Amino acid sequence: MAIPTSIKTLLSGDVVEWARIELKQTWDPAASLKTICAFANDLDNWGGGYIIIGVQEVNGRPIYPLKGVQPEKLDSFQKSIFAKCKLLRPSYTPIISVEKCQDKYFIVIWCPGGDNRPYSSPKTMEKNNKERIHYIRKASSTVAPSDDEEKDLFNLANRVPFDDRVNHQAEITDLNITLIQNYLREIGSSLYEKSLTGDFTELCSDMNIISILPEYVKPKNVGLMFFCAQPDKFFPFTQIDVVQFPDGLGGDNIIENTFKGPIHHQLREALQFIKNSIVSKKIVKSADKAESDWVFNYPYAALEEALANAVYHRAYDIREPIEVRVEKNMIEIVSFPGPDRSVTQEGLKRYKVSNRRYKIVVLEIFLRNCI
Repeated sequence: MAIPTSIKTLLSGDVVEWARIELKQTWDPAASLKTICAFANDLDNWGGGYIIIGVQEVNGRPIYPLKGVQPEKLDSFQKSIFAKCKLLRPSYTPIISVEKCQDKYFIVIWCPGGDNRPYSSPKTMEKNNKERIHYIRKASSTVAPSDDEEKDLFNLANRVPFDDRVNHQAEITDLNITLIQNYLREIGSSLYEKSLTGDFTELCSDMNIISILPEYVKPKNVGLMFFCAQPDKFFPFTQIDVVQFPDGLGGDNIIENTFKGPIHHQLREALQFIKNSIVSKKIVKSADKAESDWVFNYPYAALEEALANAVYHRAYDIREPIEVRVEKNMIEIVSFPGPDRSVTQEGLKRYKVSNRRYKIVVLEIFLRNCI
């Protein structure tokens, strides 16, 4: 089973946050098993994380040129990883893939959030060790949880995020192979070649967008959001409405544009419309210098980040569209159910915000590959 993105993308840090990536020069069972456990517990619903073996790091960033893993050690490292993962309780096996980059080999351990959390790992690798800990991730560190965090972890045990749930009203035929292939080609995934000739069900399984039982194959919600031509068939009002009020909220003139389809397509189309029709620039020439200054009415990068966050943090079980309201002197982006309870208006004013957990997991991985 392959990882859902390329090692080149992971090492860039542009798609998956660095807090969800741990770089190791070599396989270290004592430390890495704890990190595998922490990613599997996925306390903040980040969607797990990745361990990349064969990369030296400084402050969590890769050092170039990359070192890689010696080819003769690839097999022994993989066997050791599988063996050590048997020490986790309950049983958990990450996805292990050998990847090639810059003519060197690397082992990528993909650890999605587990279905049977909380997981525990031995505190040490000593034979007489009997102490086990439910490790979690805090920022980019693997740590033992506090009492409150451990309670949160147990409370989350039976909660599967909406995007990762099986959709019992859909069929695997609702997933569009062309949309899947275009996505895999665009992100440079090693699964692209397999998508051209391989078994469709196996491909969907590798991408973690279906749930498989021998007698029951159904797509997950995240698969339908990205790879169904009409996701609003299953999630009503899955759309982005860009509403302009040129004369103010009390005026009679309202211009509305609606963007539908797979959520990454509607996001791109809405952003392109905003860039072309909403964002404008003014060129200011100065007498004392040759260069002109460009002034924009809105910073496009900020709008892009805000709308992308609205899309992947939205609750798709709530039948309300994402709305971008363009008024005379402001742009407001509305996405239900709004920010996490821990994000307060007072905290925003003081620029001190620490949200406790994300609302969406797998969705973020797919969407961040696209923007």
